Amino acid sequence: MDYLIRVENLGYRYQQQWVVRRVRFDLVPGELVGLIGPNGSGKTTLLKLLDRLLPPREGQIFWGGHPLDRFSPIQVARRMALVTQEPSLIFPPTVLETVLMGRSPHLKRFQLEGPRDLQMAEEALKQTEVLHLKKRLLSELSSGERQRVYLARALCQEPRLLLLDEPTAFLDLKQQVRIFDLLTRLNREKGLTILVASHDLNLAAQYCDRLILIRQGELAALGTPTEVINEAVIEAVFDIQTGIDQNPFTHTPRITLRGPVLPK
Repeated sequence: MDYLIRVENLGYRYQQQWVVRRVRFDLVPGELVGLIGPNGSGKTTLLKLLDRLLPPREGQIFWGGHPLDRFSPIQVARRMALVTQEPSLIFPPTVLETVLMGRSPHLKRFQLEGPRDLQMAEEALKQTEVLHLKKRLLSELSSGERQRVYLARALCQEPRLLLLDEPTAFLDLKQQVRIFDLLTRLNREKGLTILVASHDLNLAAQYCDRLILIRQGELAALGTPTEVINEAVIEAVFDIQTGIDQNPFTHTPRITLRGPVLPK
């Protein structure tokens, strides 16, 4: 099966400290993949490397067989979109203005958005179920609403690959499920390839086709949720005692914490 993106021996370091090292994996078109691992394991850095926000210190990334570093920033932005945890804005834009920012890679220098760009922005807002908020200021929205607006902005880029960094952070249970339901729908209906970093192992196991587990910047496990979510792997990576059984509704692996933290 052809890959959309291939990562070969990827590494990055801040000064002398390696935060990503010897990472290898492929992303196949049309799959939903979870990126999991402890705090500080390198998930955010890995997403930034894929989006060309950081240059690899070693290794290579390929897009459809071509080295990603041969693409211009605009060419990368037309292929993939990264949704990060957004900082607060002193002068917040409206929801519609925020989403229209996603059209930038498709506009010429100093070119203003046209009717088609506006149509695409409103369609993205409709897909993420926030069209009714388009005239509101971003600062007036709840965390869950803002996250769906950021997703709409990413969809407006028309990417083939969507990268997300902790999209359910700070959201309640209902909003977490709504975000993952939305990602699943975008994946299934639009054929969008998605790589989502998440701290919620149960949600990742329930919704994702495959999981990439990293620890201290290196690949610890790669495979289906059943292959990755097992007691030996999770206890070794997270240093915590767990019990793993099957979700009675989805039949996916389910983690229950036993505690206490394992001694070093």
